Amino acid sequence: MKKLVSLLVVLTMAFMCCAAFAEGVPADQIKVGYVFVGDENEGYTAAHYEGAKAMMETLGLSEDQVVIRWTIPETEECYDAAVDLADAGCNIVFANSFGHESYMIQAAAEYPDVEFAHATGFQAASSGLSNMHNYFTSVYESRFVSGVVAGLKLNEMIANGVVTEDNCKIGYVGAHPYAEVISGYTSFFLGVRSVCPSATMVVKYTGSWASFDLEKEAAEALIAQGCVLISQHADTTGAPTACQAAGVPCVGYNVTMIPVAPDCALTSASIDWAPYYTYAVKSVIDGEPIAVDWCQGYAEGATKITELNENAVAEGTAEKVAEVEEALKSGELHVFDTATFTVGGETLEDLVANNADYASYADMVSDGYFHESELGSAPSFAFIIDGVEELG
Repeated sequence: MKKLVSLLVVLTMAFMCCAAFAEGVPADQIKVGYVFVGDENEGYTAAHYEGAKAMMETLGLSEDQVVIRWTIPETEECYDAAVDLADAGCNIVFANSFGHESYMIQAAAEYPDVEFAHATGFQAASSGLSNMHNYFTSVYESRFVSGVVAGLKLNEMIANGVVTEDNCKIGYVGAHPYAEVISGYTSFFLGVRSVCPSATMVVKYTGSWASFDLEKEAAEALIAQGCVLISQHADTTGAPTACQAAGVPCVGYNVTMIPVAPDCALTSASIDWAPYYTYAVKSVIDGEPIAVDWCQGYAEGATKITELNENAVAEGTAEKVAEVEEALKSGELHVFDTATFTVGGETLEDLVANNADYASYADMVSDGYFHESELGSAPSFAFIIDGVEELG
């Protein structure tokens, strides 16, 4: 049931909330709510659910202390679900899809004694609400690593005469033309090019985060256009299914795709949501503030790739992956190193200095790289770099 709260009540509850939150909530009494865009059969949500279960185990929470609302679309239903969870006594409510954000902010304004956290968003800092938070991970790091795996596979295909060096065209199935997707496919492509410089990439959008049929059709169309390897920022097994049927290597997202593409799936870029869920819930238990924007990566165990398919990856892949992962953890390697790509033939430094359309990125381009997800948790790299072509 929706709850309309007057400004006076909001202010009163906000004062009470500050005192209550400072005292914390006993671990055996805390209640945690989740608003999930999908279910356990959809890779993105499945990864979040695994993180929630790991949090429960780490903090010793019982099943009745966690309430999940499954398959909640990016509509008013998200607000209803968030409010229902708050009314049910949840001390903190998470939502996991980009389009959930405005509804979460609406609920947070009406329930100042409840913490609200939203994945992939960017408006918490500007909302003016102390109980509204954004979180994501440096998944661009794991996408880069998965790109290295793909690039090594391309090199193997070149060596074996399967493809020529000047015909290493890869396809990418994207959900929406948002910065999150562009950042992801760019980091993947930069990983590919770090070991296979001649590669080019074509991106085809489905207009949906999770549609098996649309993702399968997009992958089939890319393969028909001559793409010799496929990756994705889309949440189902549609693309790997098409790749298995066509005998085309593929890199997935969120979860391993080996069960559906045993001959073709190389690995998947993935996220471990357990570090954030454990951190945020423990903060409520301890009465500690939660970061407005939270983003961590390989160094903190928040990003990873899934198991390598030894039946499909190129020889020496595991060793190279270990090397790249260590460089990311140490800070030696920066995914968006501006010396490794251009935009319209120019470097980002030159564009920021000489083109007014890029001036707003000045704070993010320094020390030779683009500082993705450092000023805010949400991805912001939205440049179409040379070597990439976007389709509808």
